[in-house]
Amino acid sequence: MELSTRSGSVMGGSKVQGYIYIWTLFATMLAGVMLGAVGEVWQTTSQREKERELLFIGDQFRLAITSYHDAAQAGTTASRYPEKLEQLLEDKRGPKSLRHLRKIFYDPMTNSFEWGLIEQENGGITGVYSLATAQPIKRAGFPQEYSKFEKAKDYQDWQFVHAGAAAKTAGRDASSPDKTKEGAANPFGQSSAKPVDNPFSQSAPTGKANPFE
Repeated sequence: MELSTRSGSVMGGSKVQGYIYIWTLFATMLAGVMLGAVGEVWQTTSQREKERELLFIGDQFRLAITSYHDAAQAGTTASRYPEKLEQLLEDKRGPKSLRHLRKIFYDPMTNSFEWGLIEQENGGITGVYSLATAQPIKRAGFPQEYSKFEKAKDYQDWQFVHAGAAAKTAGRDASSPDKTKEGAANPFGQSSAKPVDNPFSQSAPTGKANPFE
């Protein structure tokens, strides 16, 4: 009788341990799935934020190139477009130096200061683009100047070019964006061709509102 009781206790304990193991395994799998879903949401949110930053920064480069181009049109004798991006920081072509861009921004998609350059056949940078090869999430809601971004295969197709420039990019089709009147308002909410402070973390004063929200 005593043997039977002990045997039943052993069998009952084994069943309980089995249930605990199954529930532990199930909980572990569920936690893994939930963590994976959270990670995917975070990654998507982060990529969207970087896309907004890239749109702002790319437009700042375009505005600076436009400003440089317009300064040449105003009476300087040097080339109409910069030979390198650093010339946007200090334009020495006239009697007084001009600053078309506050700083050379880094590419938020690659975390690098290296940009793809769109150049004319006879020289001169007319635009920039990211060297990232990932596929964009954003597919709609672009300003008219960047409407072609809706069909972009990767971020390198997001090309920020001075309106009307005859562009040629090494290794890529540098189709110019839709024609727009030079000096038109910034489609992202800025009112002139003069670059403004970047509201993002890499250069901005705190408290600035994100113009893409």
